[in-house]
Amino acid sequence: MRFEIPRGMRDIDYEEAINIQEMKDAFLDTSRAFNFKLIAPSTLELLSTLEVKAGPSISNEIYTFKDKGNRDVALRFDLTVGLTRYATSRRDLKMPVKVSAFDGVWRYDEPQAGRYRYFHQWDVEIYDTFNTESDAEIIQFVSVLLKKLGLTKVIIELNDRRLLEEYIKDYLRVSDEQIISEIFRAMDKVPKKGSEAVYNEFKGKLNPSVLNKLISLSSIHGNVDSVYSKADAGRLKNWNRLFELNDSLKSRNVRNVEINLGIVRGLDYYSGFVFEASDPSVKIGALVGGGRYDTLTEAFGRKEIGASGAAGGVERILMALKKSRNIEQHKMIYVAFTSNDTKARALDIVSDLRERGYVTDYDFSGRPLRKQIEDAAARGATITVIVGERESRDGRVTIKSMHDGLESTQEIDKLPEVLQDKL
Repeated sequence: MRFEIPRGMRDIDYEEAINIQEMKDAFLDTSRAFNFKLIAPSTLELLSTLEVKAGPSISNEIYTFKDKGNRDVALRFDLTVGLTRYATSRRDLKMPVKVSAFDGVWRYDEPQAGRYRYFHQWDVEIYDTFNTESDAEIIQFVSVLLKKLGLTKVIIELNDRRLLEEYIKDYLRVSDEQIISEIFRAMDKVPKKGSEAVYNEFKGKLNPSVLNKLISLSSIHGNVDSVYSKADAGRLKNWNRLFELNDSLKSRNVRNVEINLGIVRGLDYYSGFVFEASDPSVKIGALVGGGRYDTLTEAFGRKEIGASGAAGGVERILMALKKSRNIEQHKMIYVAFTSNDTKARALDIVSDLRERGYVTDYDFSGRPLRKQIEDAAARGATITVIVGERESRDGRVTIKSMHDGLESTQEIDKLPEVLQDKL
């Protein structure tokens, strides 16, 4: 019998687990700085709860089953639903409610390279009284977190679906809601498939003239003033919302924002501002997506409150960090000893370094020094501390750089400070 894990699943190895934890630590630090309250939404939801966001067809794309009480349940496919269910059910909470989460989610997608059925997300949400400052707060959070992680070239592309809808109704004279939804679907595909492919796909569903105008509009991007002049749609009322949000972001010193009229986000429940954050230098698509989704809180029975939020794909952000060489290499110290007579001193050094927070390891089996040095290299040690008999009697050790092989002798009492300078 072969013991395998289900298709699309994987074991997360040490290095990636450490990277995920470090991203979580940065996320929690940023959440605290912005006063978001960490919530751990339920892993398991009633299927009907998840359908509120994504519709009945979602059952084909997620893990669903009947529990022992014959209830239709499912593993969460994102964190937004659970956080929204929580916030809308708590009528005792004072607005605005600012919550965050960092956890794993499941989707029954077709597995691909770097894409699995279990992965991690971080999520921030603000439940409010339809305030543009909430949208600015979410965008600033995303900007600050990605810079904290080391992604300094990120561009946040912003749009407002209300502006597009107003343009479609007032300029293109389209009022049918189903056609408007189809237009949004077409626009959402332009960045991924290109204008020609989208035109060919939708020319039988949409008026070709309307389609051409929307494809042309979706190519406009830049700062808010240049987009305003290029779009030739100055009489639209919803421009004021974009100007208001842009002013708030300027006051917050968020400078990496552009207006992109082609950003619409594929999910039907978005109702206002939408945005995507990406790093053009790594070319792997959106790292973070979000926006305003007041219709979801209404669907959960709270018509009087709105919501704005963002979610980031942890594995995708890690991929971007690796491509930009911004993942910190985890540095390990290996302590080797020349004989059983120096083992006790070596273990004392190991214990002291660990208590000081250094990642430290040594050979359990008492192999010859040459084998220990080979083991240190195999384990990826940055530095090997060698405890020899003569040096140990003098209160000294040898420090060997595993990068270039250079060695130096140092006093044991000064070892932590020396290592701090070398790592």
